[in-house]
Amino acid sequence: MSHPSIAIVGAGPAGLTAARILQRHGWRAAVFEADASPDARDQGGTLDLHADAGQRALARAGLLDAFLACARHEDQDTLVLDHRTAATLAAERPAPGEGRRPEIDRKVLRDLLLDALAPDTVRWGHRLRDIGLDPDGRRRLHFDGQPSQAFDLVVGADGAWSRVRRALTGVQPDDTGIVFVELRIDDVDTQHPRLARLVGRGTMFALHGGQGLIAQRNGGGQLRIYAALPAAAPAGITRAWLLERFTGWAPALLALVTQADAIAAVRPIVALPPGTGWPSAMGLTLVGDAAHVMPPVGVGVNLAMLDAADLAEALVAAPDWRRAVQDFERAMLARAGAVAEEARLGFAAMFGPDAPRALLEHMGMDARAAA
Repeated sequence: MSHPSIAIVGAGPAGLTAARILQRHGWRAAVFEADASPDARDQGGTLDLHADAGQRALARAGLLDAFLACARHEDQDTLVLDHRTAATLAAERPAPGEGRRPEIDRKVLRDLLLDALAPDTVRWGHRLRDIGLDPDGRRRLHFDGQPSQAFDLVVGADGAWSRVRRALTGVQPDDTGIVFVELRIDDVDTQHPRLARLVGRGTMFALHGGQGLIAQRNGGGQLRIYAALPAAAPAGITRAWLLERFTGWAPALLALVTQADAIAAVRPIVALPPGTGWPSAMGLTLVGDAAHVMPPVGVGVNLAMLDAADLAEALVAAPDWRRAVQDFERAMLARAGAVAEEARLGFAAMFGPDAPRALLEHMGMDARAAA
């Protein structure tokens, strides 16, 4: 039986997971990525992969052992600090060997998946412009500066602003009203040991009044700090502007801003409306953020990789791949709907009027002191 020709748009964790599982079953898929090369841009911060989601997808891709060998098992702590004093309000520190959500930098995860694919699977420098429909029913991909190509099935794994999604629905993500300003500190253990102790081995939250400072351990001694604000950031943002937003916060926390090596990026946080779906269309489907982008509360990449694994295995197992896509979409959207509501509540707990108390309750953490 001949297999459908498959294009995957987007070489992130979801797209590469789908390609890897398809190849394990003898199917071919071409992955198209707008980046010019694997190192064309920063891939972002650290990810915690859950045992029942991201790790499950990697197991189905035959890569779980490789992941566990390179993951950062020591960086699973969660700290919530008081914004005025930097005192610890709550802490979760899994005992050695107990943590089930080891961390991995996005670039390390991407390289792990890329190395597992057949050569030339990923077509770099292919920025999708739009999608057409050929007379034979195949979907034609039109790229900026590259020849168009046609496929039986196009999988959109191209993120929050997916071009593939535009061929299925006009629904676009909504602005949550929160902006993350990303800062970085390199070699933190040597150059800034006090900040290293403040953040600990994992993720630190300090939240108040609809804003926050969130810091995460990354590999190689790097900290990524996210100054979360309920307002648009001006062009040419400065430390002085940021510090004004956090007047009255503990000096120990403000040092995350003053000692940062660089202001790396400004990221408005968006989410698709709850319950977003689309009429099933022959030859098109979505996974991950393209299908259900949510606020960043630690579930996005896990859900995306699980979507990808489910789709790939549905395709190779079903006698009718078209029916398999429809069945996958129904199950995926039902699961995403439940997770999206939990993500919405978690994000509201972080930046609502009762933070950080609401976050502690949402996470089931015991408070050591009143917020």
